[in-house]
Amino acid sequence: MGHVHIGTQGWNYDAWVGPFYPKGTRPANFLRTYARAFETVEIDSTFYAIPPAATVEGWAERVPEGFVFALKLPRAITHEHALEGAWDLVNAFLARARLLGARLGPVLIQLGPEFGPSRRAALEGFLPRLPRDIRFAVEFRQASWIAPKHLRLLADNGVALALADGRWMPRERVLALVESPTADFAYLRWMGPDRAIEDYARVVVDRSHEIAEWAVALAALAARVSAVHAYFNNHYQGHSPASARELQRLLGQRPIEPAALRDQAELFESGG
Repeated sequence: MGHVHIGTQGWNYDAWVGPFYPKGTRPANFLRTYARAFETVEIDSTFYAIPPAATVEGWAERVPEGFVFALKLPRAITHEHALEGAWDLVNAFLARARLLGARLGPVLIQLGPEFGPSRRAALEGFLPRLPRDIRFAVEFRQASWIAPKHLRLLADNGVALALADGRWMPRERVLALVESPTADFAYLRWMGPDRAIEDYARVVVDRSHEIAEWAVALAALAARVSAVHAYFNNHYQGHSPASARELQRLLGQRPIEPAALRDQAELFESGG
């Protein structure tokens, strides 16, 4: 049974101060506090640029042993170059990612909505060149990629299909894919139907029924892989830490409630 690592997409949200982070928590301490509640996070900022070495090393220093970061491959590679002619960028990014050491989790290759099966040749040329010391997952934004011949391409290269609960893929179809993982680990993302939610301080849309469905699917998936990495976006329900805790409870994990984080913060401030 593979362990299910549950977290959120990002941690740097001022709206979480109060409902999740203890009141008065400074942004410089967000990650350190987040890591007391969850054991993994997906970093979105790497999608926009390769981070400086000092930034990556700072991430690693602020989390405990056993915590893992999932990083998004830069869009310059996935969107601007569409996986072609960008190996200098790929190698530079992966060298920076390796600075995380044992705290480096999977790398997400999020392809653009215009990247359809007609560009399969680019994917065929890209995947075999990926290094084997890092785990990779591919997220397609077109449902037409979900066909046996394309899934075999991922499986042949040991790359996971990122399962996303988003507007571009019917949930029932995604749930069915848990029966046939393409790698020895799995990667899941809860995105929501759109970006209409703007209040990240509370649960705005009740998706508890859907999360319960996913909990059943994840239990089955965990029996097929060595690990599952799963991340909630704020746009799924409105306050992704609450979504993550709900899934933890359903899977029999013990969530760290915000009150416990406040107690820890008070103890630290009092010198205890």
